Amino acid sequence: MRGKAIAAVIVALLPGAAPCRAQAPLQLEARIALPDIIGRLDHLAVDLARRRIFLAQPGDDSVGVVDLAQQKPVNRLRHLREPRGVGYVPSSDTLYVSSGLDGALRLFRGAALAPAETIALGPEPDEIAVDAASRLVYVGYGSGAIAVIDDGMRAPRAEITLREHPQGMALAPDGKRLFVNVGAAHQLVVIDRAADTVAATWLLRDGRDNGPLALDGERIVTVFRHPPQLAVIAPKDGSARATLATCTDAGDAFADAARHRLYVVCGEGVVEVLERNGEGYRSLARIPTGPGARTGLFVPALDRLIVAVPAAPRTAAPDATAAQPAPPEPAALLLFRPAP
Repeated sequence: MRGKAIAAVIVALLPGAAPCRAQAPLQLEARIALPDIIGRLDHLAVDLARRRIFLAQPGDDSVGVVDLAQQKPVNRLRHLREPRGVGYVPSSDTLYVSSGLDGALRLFRGAALAPAETIALGPEPDEIAVDAASRLVYVGYGSGAIAVIDDGMRAPRAEITLREHPQGMALAPDGKRLFVNVGAAHQLVVIDRAADTVAATWLLRDGRDNGPLALDGERIVTVFRHPPQLAVIAPKDGSARATLATCTDAGDAFADAARHRLYVVCGEGVVEVLERNGEGYRSLARIPTGPGARTGLFVPALDRLIVAVPAAPRTAAPDATAAQPAPPEPAALLLFRPAP
């Protein structure tokens, strides 16, 4: 027995020996600085063909364009009246941007993002969900509505009425349903996409302010902010199958189907990584990001999780002799590579 123990120590000390420490489920691959971006950051979208990310920057009324290959910002759409949501339709090469202050949905086309149509919606348009196959764009807005935009016609084809403002949307892979969180009403709403009508309304009893929403295979996962926990919802009747405490101030949630994981992006400054465990999940790790980093985007085609981190406030001088306070950390996009 003693000989085996000594042999194990020798192997561990050999060059190239594997470390004993477990690998984190998310590896930080790059931090892309976003200079001169102030205030809150909101939703993201991706143009896969050009490897660029669109980021709503309501704090300075702009949308940033980041080139992932060059790992730097390459363009900025300005004067957009508090942009909140972004959505990209590949077949028409069109970027949709919702402006919270003036109720407009603005379209930009092509590599140069040339301004195109403007569609008037109503108060506070926010999150955008895109079905690239059917070229339909869903935009939540107002005190309880979803506009269904036909990308081919560049015009609304329907309006779906809800009880309160929608806070999270997820398109079912079958193409038949749209799931919508209505946090102020504690509801999860099922939209019949063929009829553009509400097919079911489920009251959620496990928390308040349900915003982030993800589909993990046949599971619907919703995340509450009060208390901070997620619930696994049955897709047939809306019943809760399992619950689990999670990080605070959740803004986004994504399913990684290849690894049977969830990524919950939280404003407390972490991404919580969860793994399937029976009908529920178990927490694998909390990966640091930055204060207020509550929005992100998981891109399965790139196998990357992207998290938007707002600029850190200027901090006090480290000691009484310092002439100036420490400079603030600029806003950034964090690129995480899932592992293994």
